[in-house]
Amino acid sequence: MTAQDAGTLLPLTVRDPGCGPRIESHAIGTEVAGVVAAALKALADPLRLRMLSFVATAPEGEACVCDLAELTDVSQPTVSHHLKVLRDVGVLTSERRGTWVWYRIAPGYQAATSTLLESFAPAALSALGERPHLGGLDDADAALDHLAADLAASRPELGADVVLRTVRESYTALARSAKVSAHLLTLTERFARQRLADLSRPSQGSRPQVLFVCVANAGRSQLAAALVRHYAGDAVVVRSAGSTPAADVHPAVLPELDALGTAEAFPKPLTDDAVRAADVVVTMGCGDVCPVLPGVRYEDWLVGDPALASPAGVAAIRDELDARVRALLADLVPDLDLPA
Repeated sequence: MTAQDAGTLLPLTVRDPGCGPRIESHAIGTEVAGVVAAALKALADPLRLRMLSFVATAPEGEACVCDLAELTDVSQPTVSHHLKVLRDVGVLTSERRGTWVWYRIAPGYQAATSTLLESFAPAALSALGERPHLGGLDDADAALDHLAADLAASRPELGADVVLRTVRESYTALARSAKVSAHLLTLTERFARQRLADLSRPSQGSRPQVLFVCVANAGRSQLAAALVRHYAGDAVVVRSAGSTPAADVHPAVLPELDALGTAEAFPKPLTDDAVRAADVVVTMGCGDVCPVLPGVRYEDWLVGDPALASPAGVAAIRDELDARVRALLADLVPDLDLPA
């Protein structure tokens, strides 16, 4: 059996007598491709995708057959059949309690499910239209140099080279997920300012700093950060980020952010700077992994995903985050006057 047949990711050398040089291929192995294809085949059904999104966005992270039958307007045996397909490929786990069976996203598929619902689905929809052209870094060199010079004047302790590198890295990271380039430099300035503040934190004040992380930084983490700002103001420094940031904040979350006075929120990539500067890092139950650093407190909040939730579901998620944020602030800032 070759390494390719065993399902490894080792390079496969393919020699074409007609072209001369070797062509290196890094395709996944046959066995791995078969496993992935089986999972994708199970997901390639609109009804199953709706069921998966319902389970993923449920406030408790689980759903029973009766809930899903009401959602899909099909019989319970039909629901059970589709759920069994997803369970057989490992996407869902199940647990019987009394007369009902409850389903959850399998731990190993939480990050993949979040990516599917938060990033792949919006990308597939936007692909139906024409994606605007995004100018590259070469088009913005002069503007980035000017921005770096301005920011370096306010951060002399970091040095001009560090500031310039941070500005360019911030631009490149945001450009990967941006749909349009019209406001990219403005967003780069805001993101770079945050990163520079995180780099300078050891020389600054002692306000506690909290970082909320989810895959797309488009829903739960944005809402949690907005709640911290709403209750704590300047008493707590708060950041939010995503391991695979989306292009935009979820539309279902925008009204909640507006109600909390958070304007112009935008998804941002996760950086080591933000983790190092944080006192508390909170992941949102979506399988994200952050660097584990000494002195940093880590929590994982298993909270439903508002990406495809109903308005009532989004409200329930907001209420749960509200309670968790209040408890966190009461611990971090005991003197903070939180409303009853």
